[in-house]
Amino acid sequence: MNATQLYYLIIAIIIIDFVIDKVLNALNAKHYNDPIPDELNDVYDEEDYKRSQDYKLTNYRFGIWSSLFSVTLTLGFLFFDGFEFVDNIARSFSKNPMVIGLIFFGIIMLASDILTTPFSYYKTFVIEERFGFNKTTKATFLLDKLKGLLMMAILGGLILGAIIWFYKQTQELFWLYAWGIVTGFTIIMNMFYSRLIVPMFNKQTPLEEGSLRDKISEYAQSVGFSLKKIFVIDGSKRSTKANAYFSGFGSEKRVTLYDTLINDLDEEEIVAVLAHEVGHYKRKHIIFNLFASIALTGLTFFILSIFISNPILSNAIGVETPSFHVGLIAFGLLYAPISEVTGLLMNFISRQFEYQADDYAKQTYAADPLITSLKKLNKTSLSNLTPHKSYVFVHYSHPTLLERVMNLKKQ
Repeated sequence: MNATQLYYLIIAIIIIDFVIDKVLNALNAKHYNDPIPDELNDVYDEEDYKRSQDYKLTNYRFGIWSSLFSVTLTLGFLFFDGFEFVDNIARSFSKNPMVIGLIFFGIIMLASDILTTPFSYYKTFVIEERFGFNKTTKATFLLDKLKGLLMMAILGGLILGAIIWFYKQTQELFWLYAWGIVTGFTIIMNMFYSRLIVPMFNKQTPLEEGSLRDKISEYAQSVGFSLKKIFVIDGSKRSTKANAYFSGFGSEKRVTLYDTLINDLDEEEIVAVLAHEVGHYKRKHIIFNLFASIALTGLTFFILSIFISNPILSNAIGVETPSFHVGLIAFGLLYAPISEVTGLLMNFISRQFEYQADDYAKQTYAADPLITSLKKLNKTSLSNLTPHKSYVFVHYSHPTLLERVMNLKKQ
């Protein structure tokens, strides 16, 4: 296969992926007005259901325009040799491959962020504001953007710089070093994300003494789960939507509850949600996901190592001078179908894990408060209760609310 053929293959991948995504979204949208299943009749009243339909339709239309912009931008960059233009700019600053690569990716990432910020702004301050979800101030929005860019520059720059350096030093074996670097970073983030990253964006405080903490501690002891770190995060600083998550291992493991979750649910329901999160830990889902992520990263780097030295990669996206950083972009575009397949597999496994965590909560605590908590959380987020099966198969990492309720009601 020559560079021209590879170029058209990349174009085909981008367009086919876009079309499939739009078809799935359209199929899903056709079910927005489906009657609510009997088992979920108590989730919405008539007014809230109409509001949820309006919210889904608004996001669907917004998604069409935002994704159309994104795919047009990508195709335009390919048609008009945008990568060659950026590569020439980067090469004008240095002859060092690492510096060139960092400048190249820095320009692309910064330009991409600037161009997509209006969509992010509209989503936050128009759509989310209209439906009563947004609590983000414009100052917070700007600060989040700046902090995100700074983190990307520092962490992304260090990782990318190290990978380019190892490629220059070891060539064929670079993938092993790259895999090791990303694996180390992944483990550190899994261990210390709540301690290192979250405080940059949110305030975390230990759950205060009281009946809720007592009930959580009592449940944790009943299942032999050592849990000393229970934190509340100020999620209401940005949105009214609620969440909870488990993070860390060993002495670093902790449960984080959004303040919105505490406001929306009663204490029995909160403990039931926590029991679900403990179920993920007890069933080794967190360990599996960590190792699966590491394995997929290794596979990706290994495949990359086979093709990255071929100048055809750089030539295929219009860059005359072959380089690692340009080849990385071309490889990323070509790897998209494989990434989609692995994504489908991981989503399928994730849905099974959610059933298992629900079963654990039912067996060790109770099904009813978990059911009512799921219904409340879906109501407050105006969730789609009647998604199309194909859309669920491709995009959902959790079973639908109906599927989870039916599973929890099983004897």
